[in-house]
Amino acid sequence: MEDYLVRGVGEHGKFRVFAATTTHLVEEARSRHDTWPVASAALGRSLTAGLLLGANLKGDDLITLRIFGDGPLGAIIVTANATGEVRGYVQEPHADLEHAAGGKLPVGAAVGKGVLYVTKDLGLKEPFTGSVELVSGEIGEDIAQYLLISEQTPSAVALGVLVGPEGSVRASGGLLIQLFPGAEEEILTRLEKGISQLPPVSNLVARGLTPEEMVAEAVGGLKVSYLARVPLSFKCRCSHERVGDILAAMGKQEIENILQEQGQAEVRCHFCGHTHIFAANELEDILNTASQE
Repeated sequence: MEDYLVRGVGEHGKFRVFAATTTHLVEEARSRHDTWPVASAALGRSLTAGLLLGANLKGDDLITLRIFGDGPLGAIIVTANATGEVRGYVQEPHADLEHAAGGKLPVGAAVGKGVLYVTKDLGLKEPFTGSVELVSGEIGEDIAQYLLISEQTPSAVALGVLVGPEGSVRASGGLLIQLFPGAEEEILTRLEKGISQLPPVSNLVARGLTPEEMVAEAVGGLKVSYLARVPLSFKCRCSHERVGDILAAMGKQEIENILQEQGQAEVRCHFCGHTHIFAANELEDILNTASQE
């Protein structure tokens, strides 16, 4: 199944839903960063959360999640845009903890206590940043807490990543349901019941359910009208040219030092893991360009 996200509005406009399958892009992230199982699950949940929150963006808007916990994973950084593109990394990709009974990955313990920051760059003079203390480090609960505290929007968030015995990502996806003001008690009750009985999202994806079918499982028979279907992908905005600009900004002296000591420059992108190599002639071109400015 391809990775994609759906956005819809519930019966009589009383709630909205976002659901996504993200298996392929999370597996790509695992491969790029060589993450071990717990890190794969934490990063995968965060990537999915970024896409769910980014589904309300427009144009060139960006949303960035920064999770700073005191657990062995360190920081988790994710950036998503309005067109379903996401990138991200975990500071300590090889951090691992003993798995709980039943094989459940201890994501909360690996993230630890700390703060979730959500930054929205809407093309204004200054990006808006909201923050909340981590509730559990499980990512989903922390996103729901952020939405309630910072945006005053009661939300149910379910995120899941299933990692196989060999370490690859078998299934990944997420679901976000938000109530609008004025929702009747009956709708609230049916949603609460549906969500409470919902199996883990990763299990639903592993069973082959589409985002629409996951929504149907969660909303207790309430009708949903879908407004958009967006393909999803792991995509980084780094490029050889952009990295060259970063090198140029380091200054002539620093570039000359690199030339003398190393003969070339190797710059690895944190977000996608790609290493950009600048040969001696390219560094000399950067120096010549800087001299002419």
